[in-house]
Parts: sequence; C-alpha cells; structure tokens
Amino acid sequence: MAARRKAFVASLSGTSLEYYDFAVYGTASALVFPQLFFPGNDPLTGVLLAFTTFAVGYVSRPVGGFVFGRLGDTLGRKRVLVTTLLLIGVATVLIGLLPTYATIGVTAPIVLVILRFAQGVGVGGEWGSAVLLSGEFGDPRRRGFWSSAAQIGPPAGNLLANGVFAVLAATLTSEQLLSWGWRVAFLLSAVLVAFGLWIRITLEDTPVFRALQDSGETSASPIGEVLRTQPRGLIAAILSRLGPDVAYSLLTVYVLTYATRTAGFERAAVLSAVLVGSALQLGLVPAFGALSDRWNRRAVSAAAVIGIGVWVFVLFPLVGAGSFVLLVLGVVVGLALHAAAYGPQAAFITEQFSPRLRSTGSSLGYTVAGVLGGALAPLLLTSLQAELGWAAAAAYVAFACVLSAIGLALGRDHDPREDEELAAATAPTDAGPGRP
Repeated sequence: MAARRKAFVASLSGTSLEYYDFAVYGTASALVFPQLFFPGNDPLTGVLLAFTTFAVGYVSRPVGGFVFGRLGDTLGRKRVLVTTLLLIGVATVLIGLLPTYATIGVTAPIVLVILRFAQGVGVGGEWGSAVLLSGEFGDPRRRGFWSSAAQIGPPAGNLLANGVFAVLAATLTSEQLLSWGWRVAFLLSAVLVAFGLWIRITLEDTPVFRALQDSGETSASPIGEVLRTQPRGLIAAILSRLGPDVAYSLLTVYVLTYATRTAGFERAAVLSAVLVGSALQLGLVPAFGALSDRWNRRAVSAAAVIGIGVWVFVLFPLVGAGSFVLLVLGVVVGLALHAAAYGPQAAFITEQFSPRLRSTGSSLGYTVAGVLGGALAPLLLTSLQAELGWAAAAAYVAFACVLSAIGLALGRDHDPREDEELAAATAPTDAGPGRP
C-alpha cells in the first residue's frame, strides 16, 4: 500500500508540474505573447500567431509519444518519467529568459516556437508512463481511481499557472506584467521541477513492467505491434479524447481571449473564474474516476461528453452577458463536466491495450488526439467566432464531443484478471529504489 500511495503522489506531482509548464504557456499566449513576440497593427493577427505557437506544443506531442511511449514499454516507466520532466522543465525556464521581439527581432518568435516544441515532446512522452505508474501499482479493479492521479495533473497545473498569473495581474500594472512579470511564472518552473525529480527518482518501476521484464515478454517493436494488432483500441483511444481536449482548450485558454476581447472582462476576473473551476476539478477528477470503477466506465464518460456538447451552447451566452457571476457559472459547470469525462479517461485508454504494449498504445492515442483536438482548438475557435459568431464555435466543440462518443462506443471493457495474473508473477515491494 505504501508503494501505491508513493506512485500516486509521484504521478500526480510530476504531471501537475509538467502541466503547470504547459498551461502557463497557454495563459501567456492569450494575455501577453501577442504583444511581446508577435507585434503588429492587427490585434487579432497577434492572437492567432500566439495561438499558433501554442498549437506547436500539441503538434510535437506525437514525437514524444512515439519516442517515449516505446521506451516506456522497453526500458520502463520510471526512466521515461525522469527524462520527460527534465525536458519540459528546462524548456520552460528558457522561455522565461527569452528576449522579446523588441530586443532580438524575428529570432525571438523562432526560438519561442522551438522551446514550445520541446515542451510538447516532454508532455507527449510523459502522460503514458505517468498513467501507468499509478495505475499499475494500484488495484486493477480500481484503475479508474488510481489512474486518475495523472488526470489531476492538468487541472492542478492549470490552477497553479492561472493562480500565478492572477496574482501577477492583480499586483502589477499592465506595463510591469508585459515588461518582466510574465517571466516570473516561467522561471518558477525550476523550483517545481526539482521537487518532482526528487519524488520520481526515489520510486521503483511498476510491478507489471517488472513482471514483463522477468518473463521476457516485453515487446521489441511496440509501435509496429500496436498498429498491426490493436488498431481498434488505438482509434477508440484517439476519438475518446477529442471532445474533452477541445472543451478544455475552450474553458482554460480560449475563454481568456473571448471574455476579455468580446465581453469586456478584466484579465484578473477571467483568470479567477478559471481558478474556481480548476480547483473543483481537483476533487471531481478522482471522484469520477472512482465512480467509473463502480459503473460502466464508457457509460460515465459518454454521459459527460454529451453534457459538454450541450453545455457549450449555454456557455457562450453566459460569458457574453458581461456578468462575472454568469462567467463563473459557465466556466465552472463546463469544467465539472470535463472532469466527469476526463477522470475515467486514463483508465479507459490504457485498458484498450495489452500490458506489454500499454505505454506505446496509450501514448500514441493521447498525443495524436492532442494534435487533432487541443492543438487546433484555440485557432479554430478564434477564427469561427470572428467569422461566423459564437454558435459556430460551439458547434465545433459539440462535433468533437460526438466523435468522442463514437470512440467510447468502439472501445472495450477491461478484464482486470490479465493484470492480476501478470502482477502476481512479481512480488511488490513497499519501499526503496528498485531496478530502474
């Protein structure tokens, strides 16, 4: 049990820190990067360019998924998690030190894109092994709860990132925030990454992976094997993520632009609404993960994505009304529905693949969906709203939710006995660093 708790904390803390780095970039893309790295006469163009660099972090995720997902199935989950945490932490600190367009010209946005690419590679390689770290140490009959440790990472990281920006926006003038304040949020990553590394280095690898090693059943070519033998599971994993990914981009990134530019809210007010919703997700994500252990996991997730597809048509009018109370209501309910879909998602995706291919399959499904969903969402939402109005933007989110419902229908329900039989081959230990 001690090893389970430690794995849960390691998965939660590491993904929270990495998603802090990822989320702080998204917030900066909406609030400060258009002026600092993409100056021009048209503010909308600056926003679109900033969101383009935001999308690079999603486009690069499959690189991390291919490279580190494979390594998770061949070298182990722990080694991958230490490497990805270092990668994204270094990239984030360097962004905080990067001179702006006014200082070094076009070199600034070019380097920004490169560092954002590195962030995406790190996050793409992180998720699959982080989910397995807690899920494979935990009871396979309660995988919805144990795997939710990694799912708490995005709202926790988003809460921390938006909290830092909210404090900066409330205590600094706009000039100070644009001059140096935004850098503080990125440089804080150095402290956070050091803590995450300490937790992960002291943890052993999962009982499931150790059993695979001992029995010689690890795959020599996991990517090819996933594509040949488990394509349906891969398609189900990809589609199941699309709706929640697009909705999360709307509720935590694009809403910052829409509410400030269209509805006239102050930055601090919108950040506060996102903070409230993210704080609630910290409890709701594991709660819905646990609920999916008692009820059918696919049914819980399907009800949630349908709810998101309906609520998005309520969200835009609520935000556009200009009332802070309605803004908070719209964002909080949206993020609560997202938690209901997101909490069971880690378990659902990993359960689509056999244990020997689980890191590779999960990483591929997660990262490819990120490109198709979260990467394009801020750009498409901005363009659709500007050209056709909020209803078109809402319809786009709803369509992504329909695709997720199809993916859930294609997926399989997991039989926990395959994990129990494999894990029983290696006796678990409760303390001390094991083999890497």
